Amino acid sequence: MLAYLPGIAFFAGVIALVLTLMWLGWRRRRRVSAEIRVPLGQARGETTAVFDGLYVATTRHDAPLDRLAPPHLAFRSRVTVTVTTSGVALDMPGTPSLFLDADRIEGAGRATWTIDRVVERDGLVLVAWRGDDDTICDSYIRLQTDSPDALVRAIDDLSAQHTGAEQ
Repeated sequence: MLAYLPGIAFFAGVIALVLTLMWLGWRRRRRVSAEIRVPLGQARGETTAVFDGLYVATTRHDAPLDRLAPPHLAFRSRVTVTVTTSGVALDMPGTPSLFLDADRIEGAGRATWTIDRVVERDGLVLVAWRGDDDTICDSYIRLQTDSPDALVRAIDDLSAQHTGAEQ
C-alpha cells in the first residue's frame, strides 16, 4: 500500500490544482460580468404569448463563445418567457424576474450553438438585449414544447409595434 502513496498524492494534487483553477476562472468571469446590469422587474403590459423552456446562457453580442455571468443569469435554469405589449419577461425559479423593455431588445433570431450547448439546426432562440450600461448581450433559450419560430415572431412583432409607436 505504501508503494502507491506517491502516485495517489500526485493525482490528488493534480485534481486539487485543476479544481482551484476552475474556481478562480469562474470567479474572474463573475467579477467581469458584474458590470452588466440586468433589468429586474415584473412583466408590464398585456400578455401576448407565454413559452416554457430552458435558459441556456448569455454571451456578448455576436460572440457565442464569450460567456457572461451577470447576476441572475449565471446558471442554466428552467425559464418561462412572457412576451407582453411592453417587453419580454424571463422568470426563472429562485431568481428575481427579469423584464426587458421593448426599447432594450435589439432583436431575436435562431441559433444552433452557444458556449456549451449544441442542438439541432436553429434549435435555440437568441434574444439580443441591451443592459443598463448599454452592453449588448445575447441570451439563449431552448424551448421545450413550443415552436422557436413562434417566440422569435412574438418578439419581432413586439419590436415592430414599438418601433412603429416611436415614429
